[in-house]
Amino acid sequence: MDWNYLSKLMSILLSGLQVSLKIFILTLLFSIPLGIIVACLSMSKNKIVSLITKLYILVMRGTPLLLQIICIYFAPYYLFRLSYDRFVAIIIAFSLNYAAYFGEIFRGGIESISKGQWEAAFTLGFNKIQTFFIIILPQTIKIILPSISNEVITLVRDTSLAQIIGVTELFSLAQKQANFKSSILPLCVAGMVYLIISVVLTAIFNYIEKKLEYYR
Repeated sequence: MDWNYLSKLMSILLSGLQVSLKIFILTLLFSIPLGIIVACLSMSKNKIVSLITKLYILVMRGTPLLLQIICIYFAPYYLFRLSYDRFVAIIIAFSLNYAAYFGEIFRGGIESISKGQWEAAFTLGFNKIQTFFIIILPQTIKIILPSISNEVITLVRDTSLAQIIGVTELFSLAQKQANFKSSILPLCVAGMVYLIISVVLTAIFNYIEKKLEYYR
């Protein structure tokens, strides 16, 4: 048995796990609070704010995470000749992606709380912010906990994608490409295909959701 080889392999695995753990913790730290904000903005009475937020959710959920990582890292370079640390790009991409998912989960949970809860809180003298954080949010978390746990488990798997492909091989490969068309454009086309499919599925599920609300 080649102990030197095993030692090097364990060292690589431990290094990868450390990076994955950092991505996991930082993503949760940023994406959950951002998800709450996204949920509130998507339910805003201001139609422009609500529309922009829903468009953001659609793009984040409708395109592959890998493509988002690539765009966030390489777009500033191709557009403005600016470059920055690729680990930062990974965290930004993961946080924005999971904030969209968490935002939709929080939105569904918040909307499931009856309006009577708000009215009762206002009667007791709570303002909107107090009502949300003291009365509504704790109940929402209890409702959405299974869905949140599913996303957290998915995040664990996705961190390995960032480590093996997103952080190492993908960036090394893309940096060898001479121009935008040869490296990024095909991936953007693929992303558009995913986005179109997601738009169709979103429309179908929105229709079903409205029908179910009608029968409540």
